[in-house]
Amino acid sequence: MEKLNVGVIFGGFSSEHDVSKKSAMTILFNMSKEKYNIIPIYIDKQGKWFLYDGSLDNIKNFNWGKFGTNVSLSCDRNKKSLIRIVGDKISYIPIDVIFPVLHGKNGEDGTIQGMLEICNIPYVGCSLLSSAICMDKSITKVIVKNISGVKQAPYLTFTENDLEEIDEVCKKIRYKVGYPCFIKPARGGSSVGISRCENKQEFKENVQIALKEDNKIVVEKCINMRELECAVLGTGDKDTIVSRVGEIKAADIFYDFDAKYNNPESKTIVPAQISKEIEENIREQALKIYKALGCKGLSRVDFFLDLDKNEVIFNEINTMPGFTEISMYPMLLGYEGIDISEVIDRLIKIAYDK
Repeated sequence: MEKLNVGVIFGGFSSEHDVSKKSAMTILFNMSKEKYNIIPIYIDKQGKWFLYDGSLDNIKNFNWGKFGTNVSLSCDRNKKSLIRIVGDKISYIPIDVIFPVLHGKNGEDGTIQGMLEICNIPYVGCSLLSSAICMDKSITKVIVKNISGVKQAPYLTFTENDLEEIDEVCKKIRYKVGYPCFIKPARGGSSVGISRCENKQEFKENVQIALKEDNKIVVEKCINMRELECAVLGTGDKDTIVSRVGEIKAADIFYDFDAKYNNPESKTIVPAQISKEIEENIREQALKIYKALGCKGLSRVDFFLDLDKNEVIFNEINTMPGFTEISMYPMLLGYEGIDISEVIDRLIKIAYDK
């Protein structure tokens, strides 16, 4: 069987640029060189695309954009290729599959997926529509509330225009959500822009942090909980793998960006020490949500266990979860006996077959 030409796109101009690079390193160094011609494609923070065709060992320091050549995707659906421009010469590099290891805006929100569909290039992960829905927490919540047996914490959604009447917004929060509460950018990831607010004054002070990431926010009731996560791999059919449940033990008051990536006191536990009944409930809900949102390939589905009511509460879903050395998604599948290389193989096969 001929090798597949697999482009791995990473970086991007979202706030999760550096996380994307770390995830991509895991992917690049665990892809089989016997099965794939690996084509690393880096998008810098200004949005420029670079192709690197040297040794992968030279890109571990991430400072290799200057060693690459400018490329772009060909919109000719019959070519399925990258366009490389060197001086006044143009060449085409055939692509069989793209693995978009991009987190956040322009990576998980359907934009890169739409671009790849226009170019007729198969890609790893969820479709344009599914990616866009799952990226927007407010839209995800509207759909998920119609799934039987799935509960969510009380929440409200506000746009930047709504927040011009800040006192009216605070009144709604007081009566429908209460304090303490969390402010989240509706379309964001890696917990960037999230704040916990104990009262009205803190809400007014912190809301601008979320608005830097998105012009729409979700305000969600803070509950006494444990944070649990489940990995899903597959097309949603009977062969789809739903992992055991893992638990996040945040070092800080909540699992923000710093707690995730910079605080060594944060811990991930696989499997979570919960009852079999609760674990099976979470796994069943994860698959229901995955299918209802039209996911394909992979997602990590996040839940809370409400300690006051002993109830499972859906939190959010991530269609391109992290693949860093501390990321939960590969840990959960590793516990199932599926190592990173096999995860990559399965994802590429799903993408290529569809």
